[in-house]
Parts: sequence; C-alpha cells; structure tokens
Amino acid sequence: MTDVLYTGPIPAERGGELAMGGGRSETSALSGTEGGRGMTTTQNSQRPNACCFCWCCCCSCSCLTVRNEEERWRRSRRKRISQDTKMETIPNCEACSKPSAEEIRLWSQSFDKLMRNPAGRNVFREFLRTEYSEENMLFWLACEDLKQEINKNAIEEKARTIYEDYISILSPKEVSLDARVREVINRKMQDPTPHAFEDAQLQIYTLMHRDSYPRFLSSNIYKSLIHGGSRTSSES
Repeated sequence: MTDVLYTGPIPAERGGELAMGGGRSETSALSGTEGGRGMTTTQNSQRPNACCFCWCCCCSCSCLTVRNEEERWRRSRRKRISQDTKMETIPNCEACSKPSAEEIRLWSQSFDKLMRNPAGRNVFREFLRTEYSEENMLFWLACEDLKQEINKNAIEEKARTIYEDYISILSPKEVSLDARVREVINRKMQDPTPHAFEDAQLQIYTLMHRDSYPRFLSSNIYKSLIHGGSRTSSES
C-alpha cells in the first residue's frame, strides 16, 4: 500500500487566528542592544521583582515590557507582510505520509517529537502561518538543509540565501534574533560552514517551543486532528 502525500490541514480561517501574534520579539529591530535588555533597563529599575511575572522565569527581562514591545512588533510586521508579495513565494510543505492517530497524540508529549516528525512539522507550520510566523519553521528547515551540504560552493550559496531571506533586516521573512547571535552570524559569514547558523537555529527552535507550541496544542488545527484520529481509531 503506497503512502499518501500529506501536507497538513488547511485552516478554515488562516488570517483570523492571530492569538498573541507570531511569536516574535522586537529585539531584532533594535540596534545596540543584547537580547532586548536595553529596552527594559528603565522598567526593571522601577520594578525589581519583575521576573516574578515572567513566563520563562528568567531574571534578565521584564515580562510586561517585553510582551508590550513584542506585540507592537507583531502588529507592525503583519502590516508589512500584507504589503509585501515576497511572502507568497514560500516553498511548499514537506512531502510525507499521513500521520497515524498515535503519531498525532505523541506530538503533544514534547516539542522534540513534533519536530522530528515530517507530518508534525507540516501541521505545526500551518499553525505558524495563521500567526504570521511561518518564517521560523522555514529558517529552521533551511538550516537543517545547510547542515547536510558538503560542497563548499553550495554551502556559501545556501548560507548567503539564508542570510538574505531570514537574517537581513530588509527581508519580510526576517526572524527574531538577539544582537549577540547576529554578531556571531556576521563573523561566520566571512567563511560560512554548514553550521554557520547553529546558534540562530537554536534560538528560533527555543522561541517556537516556548511561545508557539503551547498555543498550537490548544488550537483548532491540532484539536481537529486529535478528534479525527480518535474517530478513525474507534471505527477501525
């Protein structure tokens, strides 16, 4: 029996599910700061216990300030995307077999299990598209592809393309990276290797895990798969 190509569900309203935006922060648009700390110094000095409210329990940021800045960044970016046709040229989803009910259930156990499964990545990518943050997955996939390359000329070409598409502040698909990681990338681009974007890839992976993944598990996209898989299992 041949496998059926599966590219994930098509959301009923791709543009209507914008809950909390696209998992992006404004730190990539601010020069001279590291990880957005520069913009929260004043707030932190006024609220020494700000980290008590922080979802990631990190003492290096002020949750309320960062989230307000992030939301403004998201609104600005959504407007920029709607005015730029380049986002329409994103590649197609990965070809894969239709996931079983058991595979779908496992995606809720850990983000790693979701990301290791091609069908899981496709479904998660469809969710990210509804939040205008699909570029996070595209960047991660591009980095994975670069890691498999051994030809030096191809490595340089792919690295340049990744930089222009996802690192450059002029790109509508720019991902959110802090100043330290951008500085590392700029140094490595002088002589790129298959692992030139490793730090950036990890930062985006962590961003998707902490910010987008919990909302994905609560989304109608994932719930419809769970319910559909449950009905299929009971029928068989």
